[in-house]
This record gives sequence, C-alpha cells and structure tokens, in this order.
Amino acid sequence: MAHQVTLIPGDGTGPELIEATRRVLEATGVEFDWDEQPAGEDVYEDEDTPFPDRTLESLKQNKVGIKGPTTTPVGSGFRSVNVLLRKELDLYACIRPCKAYEGVRTRFPETDIVIVRENTEDLYAGIEFEEGTEENTKIRGCLDQLGSSVRDDSGISIKPISRFGSERIVEEAFSYAKAYGRKKVTAGHKANIMKFSDGLFLEVSREVAERHPDFEFEDRIIDNLCNQLVSRPSEYDVIVLPNLYGDIVSDLGAGMIGGLGMAPGGNIGTEAAVFEATHGSAPKYKGQNKVNPTALMLSGVLMLRHLEERDAADRMEGAIAEVIRKGDKVTYDLKPDRDDPTAVGTSQFADAVIEEMNK
Repeated sequence: MAHQVTLIPGDGTGPELIEATRRVLEATGVEFDWDEQPAGEDVYEDEDTPFPDRTLESLKQNKVGIKGPTTTPVGSGFRSVNVLLRKELDLYACIRPCKAYEGVRTRFPETDIVIVRENTEDLYAGIEFEEGTEENTKIRGCLDQLGSSVRDDSGISIKPISRFGSERIVEEAFSYAKAYGRKKVTAGHKANIMKFSDGLFLEVSREVAERHPDFEFEDRIIDNLCNQLVSRPSEYDVIVLPNLYGDIVSDLGAGMIGGLGMAPGGNIGTEAAVFEATHGSAPKYKGQNKVNPTALMLSGVLMLRHLEERDAADRMEGAIAEVIRKGDKVTYDLKPDRDDPTAVGTSQFADAVIEEMNK
C-alpha cells in the first residue's frame, strides 16, 4: 500500500532538490501517493500567504510531509514557513543527525551525533517587546516592582521553558536512542546561570533519565559542550537541547560534517512529521541544476525510517554514501576543488544514487 505523503517543493532551488529526492525515494521501490502542495515566496506573491490552508490541511490529513527549502525575504510581511509549520502542527522535536561520510572534506571524520532540539519554547517562542512601545513600558514596570530593573532603551525577550515541553523533548531523545541503537544521551544547558529556565530543563532531564536506566546519561553546560564537540566528538551520541542552543549546536554539527549541504532534518510533532534539509533555498542558484541534494535526500532517509521502511532507508543512505565516497559524480561543493569541471548537477547526482541502489 502506497504511503500518502505531502510533497512541498518550496522555492528557489527547492523544486530541483525535491524532484531529485522524489526520484531517489521512488527508486527504493517504496510506493508513494504524493500530494504536491505549495509553500514559500512564490505562492506568497500569488496568494498573499506563504502557507496556504490547503497545504496545512494536506499535512494534517497525510501526517507526513517532505519539504524543499523556502525563502523568508528580509523585511517581508510574513513569518518563516518553518515557524508556521512548527506552530500549526506542534512539531515540537527537531531531529538533526550529523554524520561524517567518507569522501567529504572534514577535520572531524569520526563525527556521528544526533541533535534533538526542542522546537516550540525558549527564546524562539517569539514573546518579545520592542524598545519604546507601550507594551515594553508595562513589562519594565512589572520588572521594577519585582526588583529587577531594566534600562529604558531595552528590547525584551521572554524565555519560557516548561516542565511539559522539557519532558516530552527529553523523552523523544531517549526514544530515538532506543529505536536506533544509540547508547548515550547528553542534555545541554546553562543552568549555572539561568537557574529557573535552563535549571528546570536540567531537572526534568535528570528525572526522565532515571526512567531509562539502560542508557548512559550526562549533562553539559552549553559552552563546554561546544568546546568538547570539536575536541572530542566521538564521545557524544544523542544530544538534547532547548530551542536556541539546539539551533546553534545543529549548525555547529553541520559544519563538522562538511556543511549544511550534508545536514538532514526531521520535525516530529503531535499532528504530523515534516522532513526537510536544514539549509536555505539559495535563490541565486535557482534553475541552474547545481546545488547539492544530499541534505534533502538524507531527510528522505529519515522519512523512510519514520514510515518504518528501514530496509529501503538503509539502501538509500548506503547508495548516497557510496556516491560521495567515490567522488566522481558529485556536485561542485563535494569536490576537492570547487571549480572542478567534472562536478555534476543536482539531477545527475540523483541519477548516480539511483544507479548505485540498482547494483
């Protein structure tokens, strides 16, 4: 029986990347019933919304989606499509594997970590008060009454971290570790300074860890964690983090494995799961058949695993890894010399992966 999946091409280079990924996913032999829906800058120009209701309804119905990158124009009147998705579908967990593949230039070839990022709370909750506004004045007045004065010319952001949000993201980290044979979970925090927000996250993390005695658990102060990741990456496995730290450490992990072009992502929630590359839409390369599709293809691998198609996922990942290892049919960014004339395009990379799977 075919899997019903919402397919969102996105904008910029998104449609090219989605098409390459779709072809590789179909070549695994898994059957899909694609429901293609729009999101991003292009549909905003036509319909005055970057995220039409029909796209949201498709995701709610199908429960699974794969999405190409979308653009959030600077100074535009709409929020990030990704932020909208996370809010509307309660996509509370962002799963970001960071694995170094042979053939990719990196100083950290032993890297194989998974970042589990809380998606809905912390400073990214968007509770902000602009300097000079009436709302800002009211907040400062409340703080004054509580004995915590803030300068008059301050912008203010609120950092909520709840017991509920912390518990479910840490449980997600342990569930992932169990499902994929991982051995250790590390909680990152700054509880030594933010004792009542990060402190709560750490407290809950320890409570959840006690329910999973078969796994090693540790916690790390976030700055020390970043230091140790680049000095001893092999000591880390699954890392669970509040929203802001998760965003930063995810990009650090991507840099350790060769860049955002190698970094897949999955957003898991109560209403649906949406899989996407973690890089942007690179509009300057639109229509040039040039951009590396690895991140979105590996996001497709994550989707296959979510759909319990593990054999197909393993074959697809293995084929991607082998194409990268060989290095002859890869995009320019995966060549030792980025001006190498033998570099192939997005579509030809997909052809090479399909050929590898068919061997």
